[in-house]
Amino acid sequence: MCTFAHFIVYTMQKTFYSLFLVGIVAALLTGCVTQKQMTYLQDANSSIEDSINARFQAHSETVIRVGDALTIFVSALDQEAVTPYNMPTAIFASPGTTQVQTTPMLQYYTVGEDGTIVFPVLGSLHVAGLQRNEVEDLIKEKLEAQIVNPLVQVHLVGAKVSVLGEVARPGAVAMTNGRMTILEALAAAGDMTPYGKRDNVLITREIDGKLQIQRVDLRSSDLYTSPFYYLQQNDVVYVAPNKVRAISSANAGLWLSVVSTVASAATVIVTVVNATK
Repeated sequence: MCTFAHFIVYTMQKTFYSLFLVGIVAALLTGCVTQKQMTYLQDANSSIEDSINARFQAHSETVIRVGDALTIFVSALDQEAVTPYNMPTAIFASPGTTQVQTTPMLQYYTVGEDGTIVFPVLGSLHVAGLQRNEVEDLIKEKLEAQIVNPLVQVHLVGAKVSVLGEVARPGAVAMTNGRMTILEALAAAGDMTPYGKRDNVLITREIDGKLQIQRVDLRSSDLYTSPFYYLQQNDVVYVAPNKVRAISSANAGLWLSVVSTVASAATVIVTVVNATK
């Protein structure tokens, strides 16, 4: 009985070690990602600069949409002249002191369902569908009849994109300067992991209540000419796992289950053998 039990334990141990070694080999084989799979813009060169620059000129700026929040600041040499067009200065006293401080407050304008904002003195202005710099030009043109050399600054408030999937830090990424490329968004998210599919990145965008879906290949210079190279506020970028990640994950679960079963069986047999001694 003891001899047979010891034989069974020996066999189980051999099986356990064999499965363990096979699992390691499988992990090594499936964990290989080639340099070509990971390299961005593989065919980019100076010969495509002209076409790319022309495309950038037309699509680099973010387009204002319904529901966006804007800050608009007007300045000029004559500060009194621009006062009616800016938020009044807030005045408050510091807690526990008699010192009075003043701080400028940003004026927020929300783009209404009709695509307009209500601007001081000028009234209703239609801004939806315009780029940020076009809104600046629109307001500046209307102000020039009343103010000498006005300067208008327009910024999106809380503009962001979301980066999900096989990146180091998935989550929301702020568009601090009102424009962002897909490469900048990925960089802000810590770049792709080695297991991200660089040839099939999904971008979703909502325009006028309709969803647009685009897939881009980050390995090709055609990325530069895509209308999705420059992201819009609230775009979602999803990096799917490649086959290496999928196979590795599946094998990891399979081998863990097998090894766990063998280890449990070996433990039971050892217990029985010890009990018969």
